Amino acid sequence: MLENIYTELIAEHSQSKENRRRLEHATIKERGHNPSCGDEIILELEISDGVIKDAAFNGTGCAISQASTDMMIDLMRGKKIDEAKKLAELFIDMIHGDVTDDAELEELDEAAALKNISLMPARVKCATLAWHTLDTAIKKG
Repeated sequence: MLENIYTELIAEHSQSKENRRRLEHATIKERGHNPSCGDEIILELEISDGVIKDAAFNGTGCAISQASTDMMIDLMRGKKIDEAKKLAELFIDMIHGDVTDDAELEELDEAAALKNISLMPARVKCATLAWHTLDTAIKKG
């Protein structure tokens, strides 16, 4: 049952076009690249008054990297920068297997469904690509 939900979420988010676009009023643009598999994204953020007003991306890669990016954008839109950083750290800790408590992971909403990627070391970089890119973008901004 959980495996089906995971598979459906990956398919749904990797094929979604809602967040896959250019952002007209982007204040930050950051490229993320995974050289080991070729996954690549361009993350665009519109940040105003310390809040991520909007976010979008373009890129190519496996279903996990694209779905994770889409889920991240859904989660980050409307969040304050400090909250976005905290959520990115929580996601990365979850994927690395450092945080496993489901109650703690509820803050990640649908992205928490990617928790079991921690059991697939070859896919960890796929899942965290967007989240590391967001962290880099925020630090530069």
